[in-house]
Amino acid sequence: MRRIIAAGFLIACGLWGGCPTASAQSFAVASIRTSAQQVQFEHDGKTETTPGNLRMRDVTVATCIKWAYTLQDSQISGPEWLQTEHFDIMAKADEPVGDEQMKAMMRSLLKDRFQLSFHRQDKELRSYVMTVGKGGHKFHESAAGTSPSRENSAIGTVAKAITMKEFGDFMAGPLQAPVVDMTGLTGRYDLALDFTAYLPPGEHVMKMEFDNTTGIIVAAMQGELGLNLESKKEKVEMLVVDRVERPSPN
Repeated sequence: MRRIIAAGFLIACGLWGGCPTASAQSFAVASIRTSAQQVQFEHDGKTETTPGNLRMRDVTVATCIKWAYTLQDSQISGPEWLQTEHFDIMAKADEPVGDEQMKAMMRSLLKDRFQLSFHRQDKELRSYVMTVGKGGHKFHESAAGTSPSRENSAIGTVAKAITMKEFGDFMAGPLQAPVVDMTGLTGRYDLALDFTAYLPPGEHVMKMEFDNTTGIIVAAMQGELGLNLESKKEKVEMLVVDRVERPSPN
């Protein structure tokens, strides 16, 4: 299984609802193939959209579920291969549509091509509550018109026009636990997280073990961003997979 701390970086979808209904719109065409190449530094590969077009590279089925249902890793319970087998997906709608409609189409694709069915249940899990520290946050609201983006590197991540909910969802990957946004920040923000100063002497990000990761993430988020992470038991809504199959042929 690919380590969540992928290729040098500690870190590393739609509406939360039931299985897609017959009325949900579907992609006009969709191609699903075994991933041709790993996306460097990205646990969840790369997802790109333009109106009516979706391109996902080096993604797992779990990544697709997270994108389609706005979930975190810890909220998905299913067979191991959901997290370990990687695919390239190209899909196109009949007409230009936005991301939310494409997420509905992805829910249909998961049902039709992966035979996904599931039920929901609550489960108490060790989680991290994300709040703003006493000194305030250390990042700025994005300028109007900034396009959302996030790019990982060997030392951290840089995000543009990201919400705190989206950032918490992202950080849930390396923390291997749900992250609950309680910052009260409702805008979109530009931020950068660099782990270099928080590594033990002689340590390299690529060689980090998970046992060391949590403390480094907590310290870096406090020092670099002014955000606190507090470990608590929280009730989390889970997506429990009842059935899923490897994709049908294109």
